[in-house]
Amino acid sequence: MSHQGIVFNIQRFTIHDGPGIRTELFLKGCPLKCKWCGNPESLKAYIQPGVYNNKCISIEKCGLCVEVCPEKDIRNFTDGKITAIELGKCTNCLACSNVCPSEATKQWGKSMSVDECMAVIRKDKGYYERSGGGVTVSGGEPLLQSDFVGELFKACKDEKIDTCLESSFYGDWKEIEKLLPYTDLVISDIKHMDTNIHKKYTGVNNDRILENLKRFTSEERELILRIPVIPNVNDDMDNIKATADFIINELGGRIKILQLLSFMRLGEEKYHSLGMPYKMKDVEFDRESFQKHVNDIANYFNSRGIHCLVGTKEKQ
Repeated sequence: MSHQGIVFNIQRFTIHDGPGIRTELFLKGCPLKCKWCGNPESLKAYIQPGVYNNKCISIEKCGLCVEVCPEKDIRNFTDGKITAIELGKCTNCLACSNVCPSEATKQWGKSMSVDECMAVIRKDKGYYERSGGGVTVSGGEPLLQSDFVGELFKACKDEKIDTCLESSFYGDWKEIEKLLPYTDLVISDIKHMDTNIHKKYTGVNNDRILENLKRFTSEERELILRIPVIPNVNDDMDNIKATADFIINELGGRIKILQLLSFMRLGEEKYHSLGMPYKMKDVEFDRESFQKHVNDIANYFNSRGIHCLVGTKEKQ
């Protein structure tokens, strides 16, 4: 049986999530609710509309979104332009985004078959072969659509295309296990070692994540580990030392590389489009001094024998 995936973005010619030039598919749905998430459109596991006020022609000149909406009065307008959709009343029928001529209402997500995805992936097969690249599936959380990902990765391997899974590892091991025969590389991350602090900022405990990481590395498979470094959340040295101890003592140091991703304010416009608050809006920090701090953290990990760099690519 061919599975359908809910994809909210396909990015071609990316070089950040895996080796070489890659095509990256971003899937909807995530069990985590990280306060710093830069892709809020990935959180819900279903297709949904978003609103971009600056693109609206105005209700007087257009008004098509109101005309086709079966729920009618669920839109808010300011100065005649749409500003929000009452998501609690919206049925996600997407009639509004289908008729909007200016994409003021945008459809987040699309149902795609493996064949449809492979048609996009094949366009750049020559680039994968020349650069050592391939396909990366990210999210959201791909484990929520593991049957689709497994079928997609199998299709890639049948055509000798490298595969990479980017996952939080928050899921049942059986969902991870079914992908392993078709996965060349896994990228995962550690957000915090303290499970209570982890839950405060992500909505879930970290126990399952850490256990899955230990189980994965015990099978001697290739893993890139990342830490999103967030000011005043996980950048204190007690947590950094605890993370280094875990990598060395529990993972046996068996990671290809540790990458530190410095916090950036990303996705604020998308939060607004979805009627969601951006929870990192009030975070204040000096970018220059914070970057120095991140570099110091990288130096610490390297001093512990953990190959660490700032960012996602080795310096040329």
